[in-house]
Amino acid sequence: MVNIFGFLSFKTYLFSKLDALNYMKNYIFFILYLFLFSACISEDYDDVELNSIAICKDGIAIDNISGISYKCKNYDLIGLVSLETMDATRANDSWGWTDPVTGKEFALIGLDNGTGFVDISDPINPVYLGKLPTQTISTIWRDLKVYKNHVYIVADFKSSSTESEKDHGVQVFDLTRLSSVTNPPEIFMSDFVYKEHGKGHNIVINEDSGFAYSVGTNTFSGGVHAINLANPKAPVFAGGFADAGYTHDAQVVNYKGPDLDYTGKEIYVGSNADKVVIIDVTDKKNINVISTVEYSKTQYTHQGWFTDDQKYFIVGDELDEYKKEVINTRSIVFDFTDLDNPILHFEFENTTDAIDHNGYVHKNNFYLASYTAGLRVMDISNIDKKSIVETGFFDTYNEKEDGGIVILSDSNRTSHSQDDDHDNPKKGNAAEFNGAWSVYPYFKSKNIIISDINSGLFIVKKQN
Repeated sequence: MVNIFGFLSFKTYLFSKLDALNYMKNYIFFILYLFLFSACISEDYDDVELNSIAICKDGIAIDNISGISYKCKNYDLIGLVSLETMDATRANDSWGWTDPVTGKEFALIGLDNGTGFVDISDPINPVYLGKLPTQTISTIWRDLKVYKNHVYIVADFKSSSTESEKDHGVQVFDLTRLSSVTNPPEIFMSDFVYKEHGKGHNIVINEDSGFAYSVGTNTFSGGVHAINLANPKAPVFAGGFADAGYTHDAQVVNYKGPDLDYTGKEIYVGSNADKVVIIDVTDKKNINVISTVEYSKTQYTHQGWFTDDQKYFIVGDELDEYKKEVINTRSIVFDFTDLDNPILHFEFENTTDAIDHNGYVHKNNFYLASYTAGLRVMDISNIDKKSIVETGFFDTYNEKEDGGIVILSDSNRTSHSQDDDHDNPKKGNAAEFNGAWSVYPYFKSKNIIISDINSGLFIVKKQN
């Protein structure tokens, strides 16, 4: 019995020691877990800090490199490229391209002296790859769009420019060449120049049909000028239409909206300075107007974009704020349920008094470049109920107390005002032609690029 009790005592002793060892092991694992967990938290926080050069806090984003502050809401600044870096004095339009092979994202930005190309796949460290110089002379107006890995670029000019200076045509550039740049920045040459027109204020591309439309050209009274892109590197003239008058900008779609009479047709919606015009461009040899629609306090019908369901069309008037026809930035919403009879749905006035410029719809958001108010982002999910709500913004424009402008460069630059089509802006007036020209909200990364007239290229992203 003594031996039995001795054995039991030894067993109890052994199990107690094993329990102690297990306890110690578990304790050590717990400490290691806490350490690793805290490290992960710290790493995640550091990533937030490292992936933004100016985090929006309490309505202000301060660039930790330049010290420049920007007004903001829900959007951080994650990258920028100055005009000085791109050897330019003024920026204008912008668009984006994603390399289908590598998935890398690129910003394309119109400049006074050409078109700049920027690799933004690492947005906090964007790489300026180089420039395609202008075809003729420098200008404050340039526009560009992308189709099948090619960018198409037009330019407009002052009325005082000579005819040879206006003979810009459409520059065609193969964007896949950007992948082979080894020693940036480079000076590029066009792959082709389309010469069926000279100047052009804007170019529109319907990617579903494979046609481009130059508008505001010296042909067809500035109206429809259709270009076949079947061979992207060598576009050819397809047809034109002058009867609707001058088009400042347009959107062209293969129609799939609510009006069954036009399902499958190629529909052109032109912002024609004093009205919106809807045109059937399906047959390039037999183009015809479907309808026109006007609105009150018209000053300059500038640009518009369909909602994704093609039921509504959101239009901006460039001069209504400037001419004080409205107090705040106005977006005009038309109901296009019946293309033969479009009607005004409602007008939305934001809290800013800046001039609205280029605006684009992506899903339930409307992204608007609003000159001296920067990028404005609006929720349009309740547009049926005549409701638009601003949910965020990033203001790229910085005005000094002395009336000057903060420029992102090492040299002093001055403010530039648009001429020809616009009155000269008044010093100190918020409704002026400075700041954000255009935006591009369609990258898979959800990064948004903003082209700022006075400063260059901004890359921003919505906060999580």
